[in-house]
Amino acid sequence: MTGPQPDPSAVPGPGSAGHTVPAEATTGRNGTRGGALAVPLAARQASFDGRDPDQVLASAIAASTPTKCQARTRLYRDGVLELEGFPVSDISEHLKDDSAVVWLDLRDPDREDLAVLSAEFGLHPVAVEDAVHEHERPKLDRYRSHLFLAAYAVHLDTATGELATSELAAFITKRALITVRKDDGLDIGDVVSYWDTSPDLAEAGVGYLLYGLIDNVVDGHFAAVQALDDTIEALEDQLFDENSRGTEVQRRTFELRKSLVLLRRVVLPMREVVNALMRRDLRIVDESMQPYYQDVYDHVLRATEWTESLRDLVTTILETNLTIQSNRMNVITKKVTSWAAIIAVPTFVTGFYGMNVPYPGFSHQSGVGISVVIMIVAAITLWVVFKRKDWL
Repeated sequence: MTGPQPDPSAVPGPGSAGHTVPAEATTGRNGTRGGALAVPLAARQASFDGRDPDQVLASAIAASTPTKCQARTRLYRDGVLELEGFPVSDISEHLKDDSAVVWLDLRDPDREDLAVLSAEFGLHPVAVEDAVHEHERPKLDRYRSHLFLAAYAVHLDTATGELATSELAAFITKRALITVRKDDGLDIGDVVSYWDTSPDLAEAGVGYLLYGLIDNVVDGHFAAVQALDDTIEALEDQLFDENSRGTEVQRRTFELRKSLVLLRRVVLPMREVVNALMRRDLRIVDESMQPYYQDVYDHVLRATEWTESLRDLVTTILETNLTIQSNRMNVITKKVTSWAAIIAVPTFVTGFYGMNVPYPGFSHQSGVGISVVIMIVAAITLWVVFKRKDWL
């Protein structure tokens, strides 16, 4: 059976194979196509895990969506995954069933994309604005019909010490979780893997989906802190390496300190976020999920404390490096001064005997011998004295 032929003026849209949208509708922000991440298609980077963002979780890519951006959908009914990749327009129909829980993921939507869903889900305009606006502080805002979550996934480049962040927003209702990824850093496939490895918890509904999302983000924070700890430990070993360059250690220290400051801004507010989610009056986390959220909260606390201690450690390394450089300079100055003193003795003797006045041994070979002996004895004596004092 052959279906209807696609419109020749259309180009493949952000959905699965065979889904098309008009060519003019594929233009996103900054003139990019398919809701791209403010950069040309050829310049897109892979996710933190190195996978192609266009192909991650391909089975869940919506067959049809009113948004210009790529969308992924999943439907759980009575705690069982029943459907994925269904059209976004079918969500309202599915939510008529009280046993249904829906997950919708939007990849870099703009205001128009979110406006399409705002009326259907009752999203507050302020929350929509925060979802579009970049560089929001990690937070959890409470509105009449939903919660708004802002968080950051992180990844540390151990080669350069640079910390990359990926901004994430989420709208949380009683029976739907809408995730908004503002860039391709976060691999949404990893989040879904969290869900699929614990299908017995799916009966908890949105609380279960939200747990998988936050746990993945917090684990990324913890992994970044651990990687920073290992990098700083390796940097400590370089401090007393005679062959290491002080400027290299200092540059590396400043890079790690900058990454730690950024990581602290991302990790520290997560304590309030997770703690707020565990409040009973929000009715997001039921009794079965409380231990899991408590475990995430413990991880957030450990990551926060670890980050604070690493900041102090990096500061100590920077100060120690400056002290070591100063000590090395003192040693070099001491050695140069000692050799200058040794060389000064022959200079003094030859200068004395070079005067055009009569002196003992003047115009005789004995005078040359006496001056040479004085120079050698004085130089050896000074060398022995300086060596004993560890000046050479």
